[in-house]
Amino acid sequence: MPGGTAYYPTRDDALAYLADYEARYALPVTRPARVCRVERAGERLRVVTDAGAWIARAVVSATGTWSAPNVPRLPGHRRFAGRLIHSAHYESPNEFDGQRVVVVGGGNSGAQIVADLAGSATVTWATRHPPTFLPDEIDGRYLFGEATARYRALTQGAAPPPPRLLGNIVMVESVRRARERGALHAVRMFSSFVEDGVIWPDGRRTQEDAVIFATGFRPAIDHLATLDAVGPNGRIDVRATRSAREPRLWLVGYGEWTGYASATLIGVGRTARAAVDEIVDALEATG
Repeated sequence: MPGGTAYYPTRDDALAYLADYEARYALPVTRPARVCRVERAGERLRVVTDAGAWIARAVVSATGTWSAPNVPRLPGHRRFAGRLIHSAHYESPNEFDGQRVVVVGGGNSGAQIVADLAGSATVTWATRHPPTFLPDEIDGRYLFGEATARYRALTQGAAPPPPRLLGNIVMVESVRRARERGALHAVRMFSSFVEDGVIWPDGRRTQEDAVIFATGFRPAIDHLATLDAVGPNGRIDVRATRSAREPRLWLVGYGEWTGYASATLIGVGRTARAAVDEIVDALEATG
C-alpha cells in the first residue's frame, strides 16, 4: 500500500488501494450481483445470483460479516413502538436530534455512537459488562503494529507474541471528548422492551424513542444454507479453508476460524494463497 511503513493509511487510502488493485490485475469482477444461494448440481456446485448462474468445480465464499448485522431478540422487542436499528445502519446524530436513545454494546461502535449522539440526544449506554478502555496513547497505528507482529510470527512459523493490551475501546478523539464531558457512563443492560421504552434490571421503566444495537456481526453465509453445511453455531466446520461437509466449498475472510486475521487486509493474503493451493491440489486430484 502506498505510503510506506511509517504512514498509517486512512479510510480513503484503503478504498483507493482496493480499486487500484482490481484495475492493476484486471480482475473479472461481475457487479452488481447478489448471490441468492449455492446448491449442488451433480458433481459440481451452482451459484445462483440475480445476475445469472454459474456452474463451478470449486466455490470460494468470501462474503465476510459486514452484510450480516447481529441484532439480539430481547423480550418484548415486537411490542416496542420506537425505532430499532443496528449500528451498521447508523448514519448521523441528526436523525435522533432531541430524542431519547439507548445504545447497546460495549465495544468501539457503541462508544463512538454514544459520543456522536451525546450533544443532540438524551443517550443511555447499556452494556452487559462494564466497557474497558485502552490507554489514550494507543491508536490504530499501534494496534496495526501489534497485528503485524503476530502475523509475521505466524508466517515465519514462530509462536505469536501474546497480546499486551487490556481493554477493547480505542480512545479516538470523539470518544476522548465525550469522556471529558462525562458522557461515557455505561449502565447494566435493560431486561425487556415495553411499548414505549424499556425496563431496567432494578424495575425502572423509561420511555425511549430508539434503540441502537452496536452488537457486532455474524458470518454472512445465508447463501450457503442449501448445502446443509452450516453448524448450530452459525459457522461452517473447515479443514484449513475447505468445508468439512462440502468438499467443493472453501471459505476465506470470516475470522480466526477461517485463518488468522483472515478478515483483515493484512491477514487475508496468507489465507487466500492457502485456499488457492488447496483448490489446485483438489482439482488436480479429481482430474
